[in-house]
Amino acid sequence: MKCLSKKRIAAVLGIAIIQLMQYSVCTAQNTETDQSIAHNRKGEIIIKAKRGAQVTVEQVSHEFWFGCALTDQMFNGSANASDEKQYKEKFLENFNSAVTENAVKWPNMERQRGKVNYSTVDAILKWTEENHIPLRGHNLFWGIPEYVQPWLKEMSDEELEQTLKNRAETITSRYKGRFHELDLNNEMVHGNYYEDRLGPDITRKMADWAKTGDPQIKLFLNDYDILTGVKLPEYMAQIRKLLKQGVPIAGIGVQGHLHAETFDRVQLKNALDSLAQFHLPIRITEFNMPGQRSKYYNDHNLTMTPEEQEAMAKELVDYYRICFAHPAVAGIVMWGFWEGANWIKPSSLYNKDWTPRPAAIAYHNLIYKEWWTSEKGITNRKGEYSVPAFFGKYKVTVNGQTKNVDLTKAAGKAVVEF
Repeated sequence: MKCLSKKRIAAVLGIAIIQLMQYSVCTAQNTETDQSIAHNRKGEIIIKAKRGAQVTVEQVSHEFWFGCALTDQMFNGSANASDEKQYKEKFLENFNSAVTENAVKWPNMERQRGKVNYSTVDAILKWTEENHIPLRGHNLFWGIPEYVQPWLKEMSDEELEQTLKNRAETITSRYKGRFHELDLNNEMVHGNYYEDRLGPDITRKMADWAKTGDPQIKLFLNDYDILTGVKLPEYMAQIRKLLKQGVPIAGIGVQGHLHAETFDRVQLKNALDSLAQFHLPIRITEFNMPGQRSKYYNDHNLTMTPEEQEAMAKELVDYYRICFAHPAVAGIVMWGFWEGANWIKPSSLYNKDWTPRPAAIAYHNLIYKEWWTSEKGITNRKGEYSVPAFFGKYKVTVNGQTKNVDLTKAAGKAVVEF
């Protein structure tokens, strides 16, 4: 038997020690994350009934948004019937909230001046309302110069401002009370044609006009490269400025697709911690894994190996864990889930033929098994049964009688009496 040299033994031991240290750090981080999830995402349901009663507690939905973008083609008649049916069924199996991918964007709604397409937005809202899916409107304005219609650029400043006012008031009044929230002016850190033309108070005016059409509308900011830390300082400075101007910001949107095949765990948490100081709800508004800096974004011919698909599933789960654990985050919204309608196809949960990828299975197990409350028990001597439960909607059954219960984060607990 050949003996190892002292140097070789030391090298092997060194590698083993490093691996053990990495495992210990990872285990500690996961334990801390799970503890944060239990603390920040769970409340208590207290059932009061006769002593010894049989109790069943079944979760129906999460309060936290696990959502996805809705593509136009499934609502404008351009998709085939089979795909449309599968798309809508799979959406409802996986998501409890939604955002319009393109339907509300001004260049999409009104390519030619005066010819406004409301039909796709109307169809999306009809479907989401029928299925009790809260919908984000994305977006009212988008000041990146390349996304501003040429006919707008030809206007005088006075005419442009009046046209912006008409757009804001028309959209919000037409859909009053129907959008859960609305992105006010998209990606202002990266470009703001309207501010360049009309001055620094235009964002406040946009918000005022939107509130004229719908006084209850919740207006969100939305930008990218924030969670990577690249544009975090600029975004925070912009939020401070807008709040100082009195712009009624209801929430902070941060896009989740500027990473590569993996993401910086520490930087993601740091960005969320930094944004939390504003005490506004944070939505991860546009999530893809892999993201826009991955090799798959520029080379659409690349496909994933089985090993890469498994790695993607793990990255997705880790990203969701960190966000779900953070108390300031109110939801995560994917930017596509089916290969047939996704701008970064390898980030899809389902293949073109609707077979699930490893990420779909990992995602569903996480949201609907690990983060899901389903309990049975018997009331104690006092006639009570208590269940720690994820915030959301429930059906509670006692001796065959069922009641609906809403356990909210704001309340912390819910008491139901039989």
